[in-house]
Amino acid sequence: MPALKLYNRQRQHKPSLPWLRRVIKAALPLCEAEAKSSKAPLLNLDEIEFTIISDPEISRVHAEFLEDPTPTDVITFHHGEILVSADTAVRQGAEHGQTLDQELALYLIHGLMHLGGWEDDEESEAKEMTQRQERILKSVTTQLL
Repeated sequence: MPALKLYNRQRQHKPSLPWLRRVIKAALPLCEAEAKSSKAPLLNLDEIEFTIISDPEISRVHAEFLEDPTPTDVITFHHGEILVSADTAVRQGAEHGQTLDQELALYLIHGLMHLGGWEDDEESEAKEMTQRQERILKSVTTQLL
């Protein structure tokens, strides 16, 4: 199992880091089981680092690496770094009736799925990825309640 690190590098929102750490730890084996191939980065990493940042910061990274200066929910790097935006989680969580922590948990699992080889550029794969990550999130959060 890779070492799992979670950091909060934004100050505006107050996620529950202990709960999110438990989500990540419980979700990891489920995400590993969903990996698309034995060569997926998720299966070969020594460490995965999750960092919660703000919209301005994720916009900067999004522009630098993906040539899109807009905020986004999750950016995943295959070397095991996953960035998630707390600001986006607050906005999108409100739209879906989710708390900040629930939305961030979804984003963290989404990042793990990307490391497992899943992509969401094409509608059919995005739909399947969404179904799998929702199932994982439900399983993990039910287990942690």
